[in-house]
Amino acid sequence: MLAYQTAIVLVLSRADVSQGKQPSVFRGENRGNATGMRVLGINAVFHDSSAALVVDGEIVAAAEEERFTRRKHAKDCVPFSAWELPERAMAWCLAEGGITPGQLDAVAYSYDPALAEESDDLVVNAYEGLRTYYVRRLPHFLATLFGGFDHAKVRYVPHHVAHAASAYLCAPFPSCATMALDGRGERGSFLAGRVRDGRLETLATVALPHSLGLRYEDLTVHLGFLRSSDEYKVMGLAAYGIPRYAARLREAMHADGLRYYAPPLDFNAYCRPRAADDEGFTPEHADLAASVQGRLQDILLNIARELHAQTGERNLTLSGGVALNCVANSYLAEHGPFKRIWVQPAAGDSGTSLGAALYVAAQHGERIAPMRTAALGRAWDAAALRAQLDVADLRYETPDDLAEAVAAVLAGNGLVAWFQGRSEFGPRALGHRSLLAHPGYPDNLRRLNDVKGREQFRPVAPMVLAERAADIFTGPLPSPYMLFTHGVREAWRARIPTVTHVDGSARVQTVDAAEEPLMAAVLRAFERRTGLPVLVNTSLNTAGRPIVDEPRDVLELFGSTPVDALALGPFLLARRAALVAAA
Repeated sequence: MLAYQTAIVLVLSRADVSQGKQPSVFRGENRGNATGMRVLGINAVFHDSSAALVVDGEIVAAAEEERFTRRKHAKDCVPFSAWELPERAMAWCLAEGGITPGQLDAVAYSYDPALAEESDDLVVNAYEGLRTYYVRRLPHFLATLFGGFDHAKVRYVPHHVAHAASAYLCAPFPSCATMALDGRGERGSFLAGRVRDGRLETLATVALPHSLGLRYEDLTVHLGFLRSSDEYKVMGLAAYGIPRYAARLREAMHADGLRYYAPPLDFNAYCRPRAADDEGFTPEHADLAASVQGRLQDILLNIARELHAQTGERNLTLSGGVALNCVANSYLAEHGPFKRIWVQPAAGDSGTSLGAALYVAAQHGERIAPMRTAALGRAWDAAALRAQLDVADLRYETPDDLAEAVAAVLAGNGLVAWFQGRSEFGPRALGHRSLLAHPGYPDNLRRLNDVKGREQFRPVAPMVLAERAADIFTGPLPSPYMLFTHGVREAWRARIPTVTHVDGSARVQTVDAAEEPLMAAVLRAFERRTGLPVLVNTSLNTAGRPIVDEPRDVLELFGSTPVDALALGPFLLARRAALVAAA
């Protein structure tokens, strides 16, 4: 949730694109924009370092540095790491667009050091000045990295503006209200505004030390988890508790119009802290999680009501790390005044690289195309995948019907690692880098959490065809990016126990057959075999490691975990068959 990140936007010239691999989204056609901007966005100042490339108002590529380095969040969230740039993600984005650094029109960075220096209210620590110094040296870092760079091309975009732009410029509607919430930016933690024709009017901000994101992070640490990383575990734990501390917290944290009051709290006054190596949780821990989660939801709802009253907008966009709290998102959708809510799939700080790039492009007159997919990362064709398998000397087959073959394994209660197409941008596996399983066996939750090395209270998510979703789930549908929770209808809870959380909810991903025909075919084939239109979809990684991104990553996971089959592009590897053949 911490909003300590920098997004750099490089604006590119109209020089001819160098020869190279054609990207899978941008093909170099005339997009009709007069300015033809080429902008590289960078997020680097806090954590979740990332890069994004926007050309002619369209998203060409976006990727998180962790997917290349295999280090979760790319780096530690400390001030003296602010100099580290997402070099591999930047290089890949440029290569994917067939662009050299000199052909950029601008680089957009999602943090404005001038704003941090101007604040009298900033929560200063011993390294605050060092962080700002590193951010100001960005043009020099780029010149070293690129072998020369025009410093004038750097655009510093305020952190929460970059967050907000990542949502309102990507959403499928031209006007909306918008909210960006996280741990912190330069000197604040929140932005609320109105958007008309792609232009943001800021209506309210909240200055530090007040921060809903930082309070949730503080609770994360108090409960023995990792700050700026494990906040989603607190959200999952909250379902096991009752909000018995809500009244006391209401005095400490509350909304005031378009702003909120959320100063630092002493959570020791509510329950003892939990050490990271403690085996379990007390009821008090779960109750505190439920209480803080409830306060977060109520504050967001009150602000949303006021924002709707002031703007009259029917649509709301959400961004910032707090917007990854899918329970709160669904609470807003159910109880709030907005007809539609759209959440940026990479709502955390990684998304600010994209938001900064889009913001700079829009400021220069580009018409921004809505975001059509979160699959904006790397991909490999069949020949490249076959070459990897041959080097690894692994046995595989090429089924005539991959969907039917995978459905057969799943129907037999096998676990399938699924590696297809471009990797997803953001923290959710959305059917490109996924671990799939049968949802009808209660023990599969334990089995999956054991495979991934996770706590047993952690839920896993269901995947369902969009046209079938309303038959099984309640709540905001469709939900293609897995950013809301939904109720599981009573008749289905016993049929799909693996994906039904303790409170009867599930974090659903809906699949559009027109957008994802192969995954849709697997879902249909699985239903023909089992009568269940739902699959388990959880991220393809193990605890503490990023989601797999390239073939080597998934082959290492397949070789070291009890996954039964791997669907790698058109190829299928089956562990049991391989063992029998070897014997």
